[in-house]
Amino acid sequence: MSFLTAEWKNLALLNYEVDAKTLEKYIPSGTEIDIWNNKCYVSLVGFMFENTKVLGMKFPFHINFEEVNLRFYVKRFENGEWKRGVVFIKEIVPKTAITFIANTLYNEHYQTNKMKHSVTDNEESKTFVYQWKNYNKWNSIEIETEKKELEIELNSEAEFITEHYFGYTKYDNNTTFEYEVTHPRWQQLPIIDYKIDVDFEDNYGKDFAFLNKSKPVSAFLAIGSKITVENKKKIRS
Repeated sequence: MSFLTAEWKNLALLNYEVDAKTLEKYIPSGTEIDIWNNKCYVSLVGFMFENTKVLGMKFPFHINFEEVNLRFYVKRFENGEWKRGVVFIKEIVPKTAITFIANTLYNEHYQTNKMKHSVTDNEESKTFVYQWKNYNKWNSIEIETEKKELEIELNSEAEFITEHYFGYTKYDNNTTFEYEVTHPRWQQLPIIDYKIDVDFEDNYGKDFAFLNKSKPVSAFLAIGSKITVENKKKIRS
């Protein structure tokens, strides 16, 4: 049985090019930075968890909720092939129990904050907004899209950002947790415009303060799908 099943919906992905050296101390043992077209990325991602079940069970008030995370991309070579995955700097959710479970069982870096979201729809476009409150300041991601669904092209930047199927967590300098995330290929909505009002230093620490003065190199809105998060396994180097 999968550890968690859910639907991930309306994934707003804002992608920044960074110097890989910025991420060195966060890289889990046994993995290395995954780059695309000689670019190293971090992504700010906002999305909805819906119909969430842990070990097949729904828990009241923990079924539908927002998440915003900051993540980067790694790969791990095993049995003659590369596994492509993500590492989370921090994952923000509005539910204390979710934070406790993820941090305790998966050694993740979840934090509980007050959050809200909205989706507005008119004849020509849709607008997706994710907001969270940190140190008494509201942060927000807003993306306006067209309404026509498009495929994510093979070998594209959007494919690189969305098609990573493992999560890696640094436990210590010699131990890494790996877990698989399964989902079909996603479709996307073309971007019209986006706005970001985020204090990266307040949310993610001094290492990421430079993002306050950076602009994303790309933005995507992935429609999402049903997903599973499988049980973790321990990797020792």
